[in-house]
This record gives sequence, structure tokens and C-alpha cells, in this order.
Amino acid sequence: MKYTASILIAALAFLCISFKGDNNERVNTHMIGKIRNEGFNDSKVMGTLFELTDVNGPRLTGSPGMKHAEKWAKEKLESWGLNATIEPWGGFGKGWEINKSYVAMAAPYYQQLIAVPKAWTPGTNGLIKADAILVKIDKADDMAKYAGKLKGKIVVMQPASSETKPNFTGDAKRLTDDELKTLASDPHLDEGPTNLSQLPKPADMGRANIMALRKSIDSFLYSEGATAVISSGRGTMGTVFTSNGASRAWDAKPVLPEMEMGSEHIGRIVRLLETGKEVALEMDTKTTFYTDDSIENNVVGEIPGTDPDLKDELVILGGHMDSWHAATGATDNGAGTAVAMEAVRILKALGVKPRRTIRIVLWSGEEQGLLGSRGYVKNHFGDRLTMKLKPAHEKVSAYYNLDNGGGKIRGIYMQGNDELRPIFEAWLAPFADLGASTITTKNTGSTDHISFDEVGIPGFQFIQDGLDYGTRTHHTNMDSYDRISANDLMQASIIMASFVYNTAMRNDMMPRKPLPKVNPSPTSYLR
Repeated sequence: MKYTASILIAALAFLCISFKGDNNERVNTHMIGKIRNEGFNDSKVMGTLFELTDVNGPRLTGSPGMKHAEKWAKEKLESWGLNATIEPWGGFGKGWEINKSYVAMAAPYYQQLIAVPKAWTPGTNGLIKADAILVKIDKADDMAKYAGKLKGKIVVMQPASSETKPNFTGDAKRLTDDELKTLASDPHLDEGPTNLSQLPKPADMGRANIMALRKSIDSFLYSEGATAVISSGRGTMGTVFTSNGASRAWDAKPVLPEMEMGSEHIGRIVRLLETGKEVALEMDTKTTFYTDDSIENNVVGEIPGTDPDLKDELVILGGHMDSWHAATGATDNGAGTAVAMEAVRILKALGVKPRRTIRIVLWSGEEQGLLGSRGYVKNHFGDRLTMKLKPAHEKVSAYYNLDNGGGKIRGIYMQGNDELRPIFEAWLAPFADLGASTITTKNTGSTDHISFDEVGIPGFQFIQDGLDYGTRTHHTNMDSYDRISANDLMQASIIMASFVYNTAMRNDMMPRKPLPKVNPSPTSYLR
């Protein structure tokens, strides 16, 4: 999208002001103006996102889709003049992808149903048709009442609630001025994903107990000779929030084919079965496990530094390129990947000669627990479990991450380091007209900047508008290119490019917090 000449002139006039913070942190407003012009008027971010999502498809770590994306990203970065490589980070387990997915109700009448195979579950080995049976297991003792009754049946796991209520609020929203003010002023640190307040909280029984019970249920259903499983996926109006249904480990126990089904469709089946009606289902799913290569990779690209004294220091930016499997991962996290790539494209297009080396890293394995970024940090900078650090640890000025959906940037989390405030105030000042001005000492978790922060390297996630990330796209079959705002991604690309540029050009490295203490069991921030 092109911005009109009058808007651009006004923006450039605005940038003629010399921005500086309380510590006289100066900003090269001429360069910021050039970054804005390139990012708004010659943007490539939506084209990059199209190639990553619509053309490439889903990118579950370990799948061929992820391998294709890595090759594409390396070639794209090289086409813009960056030095790029595909770098292994470590072992992962079995790869997996969907090849076919179909489920329908065959009786009492025909109706195709909305459902998605759970990751790392097997296929049906052809079309199967079987009677459905409703199963409700809340604790281990509940399994006994189904013994001998499941052979040859398609098990329908009864949801906690099959009632779907009207939604009287919009799916998408931007952060209001009051919400941003609260975020900036609240002194209490929040290690949860602040922008994802609509996501469910873990059940009272605890995640470990839930997982242990589910493994017992899986083994029971398999041993009883059931044919397949249908379970409830969170979401309404055709949206299904997906997850994994089995382990990717080499020695994982066998499980049944399982699909997560939309609320309205599984609700109908449950009501029919509860009233004694016979329900027949048919399924045909095909999935493939990949066991030849368990080593996974990140994609790394660089713009070399030019200052003789600073070129060995690093400014790193990135986002995770892996996605879940039900859609094309546009908001999680194709958007962050495309923005990070666009940020370095802008800097290369402008011929920037950074004093420090700028490095972009596109992660894999984020959805399974920040595996790619944690592997990278361990390989290059230090071990989070022992806090044994490598020499390159002291050479990283900062890491900047984008991974809270497709919304525009509204500010930045300081991760508890208030020494950064005057620096970030100066850097955000040129973007007040674009809605980005909020700075908070709060922590935010759940994504790859944590891998840097937990070894004492300054790592930051930007504050973003949530839009419909928590309600409609995050880990769902609706996470597609269509849910992205081009203006928001252009704005985010410009701000990310500017932060990276400012970090690469300033005289000093970014202030650091004290090193974390050794913690052999840190929070895993699984999503």
C-alpha cells in the first residue's frame, strides 16, 4: 500500500524533531525517515507472508513443510544480499504431517463435519465407518465402566460442556488507551502472555496430572480395540484450536487416530448419543511419520558490522517460523517471521552500514517449548540450567522478537529492566503518530525472547494489538493470510528495523540486568 505524498511529507516533517531521552539518547531522524519511507512505500512484507503461508503451507517442526520453509527463507535472505545459512540446533524426535483428513456423520443422516487430526497421531489406514460411543472419563477409576464396550467403535470423548453460547462481543480488538496506560503503570510483573488474556488457564488439577491421565486414557482406548477417537477442540463457529495428541518421542506408545472437532458439530453428536440415538461416523485420515532425520534447524542471516571495534558484537532479531498444522500459521507466527525478514530487507535496501553485526534468526520448535531458540542460545551463548556462559555471551547487545499475532506494535516490554526506559522512550518517540509509545517494566513470557532473557542477554518482545489472535487464530484452522492487516505489518516492520538499527549504531551495548541464578528447573513457557 502506498502512502500519499501529503502524509509522507507530514511524517517526514514530524521526524525533523530531534528525539532524545533523559540520558541524551539521540536518534538519527533522517535514517528513521528513510526507514519509514521504504517500509510504507516499497513494502515487501505481504508478499513475503504470502510465500511463507499460502505457497509453502503449514510448518510443523519436523515436517516437510518446515524443511521447505527453511530452504525458502535462506534463499530469500540471500536474494536481499544477506549472508544466510540453515543451522542445526539439535535433536527433536519424529516428524509428522497430515496427508488427508475427512470425517462425517453417516447416520442418522449424512453431514460432513469440521475436525482436524491431532498432531503425531496415526491415520485410519483407509476409510472406516463405525458406530459412535460417548465416553466420559474424568478420573482413572472411570475407565472401568467402559471395559469390553469399545471394540470397533469410534469413541466420542464427552466435552466438559457441549453448550455453545452466543458471542456478544467482537472477535478482534485493539488495545485501548486505558489498557496501555495500565500496562505502562502497573508495577507488578506478569510472566504470562499479557496480550493473550483470552487464552484458557490450566485446569486446577495441574498440567502434569492432566497429561498423565490423558496418556492412561489413550492406552486404555487402544487396548480396548476402539477404532478412532473424536475429541472436542476449543472454539466456535467453525474454528478449531488444535494440539498434539501423542508424543513425538521415538519410544512413544501407540495411540488411536484422533481428531479434534468443532464445538457445534461434536455438540450435535453428543446430544444424539445422550438421548439414545444411534450415530454412525466415517473417517479417512492419512498421516506420515518422518524418522530419517531427527535434527532440526534455524535459519540465520547476517548484515556484517563495519566498525573495527564493534563489528564482533551482535544485534539479533527474529521470530519463530514453525506453526501448527491445521492452517498456514499466518498470525502464529508467519507475521513475526515476515516482519523480521522485512526489517532486514529495509536495512539492506537502504544500504545501511551497521557498526555492529545484525543477525536475523528464524526459529523452529517454538511451539514445543522454545526448542530452536533455546538450542541456539545453548550452542552459542550459554546453558540456562548451569549458567555456564560462552565468550560470545558478552557480545550480544540485544535480541528483539515478534510473536503475539498480526497486530501492530504498540510499545515494548522491558523485561524488568527499568534502566532501558530513557533509551526506549527516545526510540519510540518518532512512532507516536503510528500508535507505538507504551513502555512497561513488565515481563512477558511464552516466546523466544525468553531463551535470551533466561541467560542474562537482553531479550525483548514488542507489545502488539491482539486483534483476533486469542479468539480466532492462535493455533487454529483459521490462522491464514486472510487474518492479517497489511498496514499493521508495515508499521511493525518499520519499528523493528528502527530498533535494530538504533541498537547496532549506538556507542554502548544495551544495559543488562544481573545474571540469573542457576535454576535447574526453569519455567518452560510451553504454549
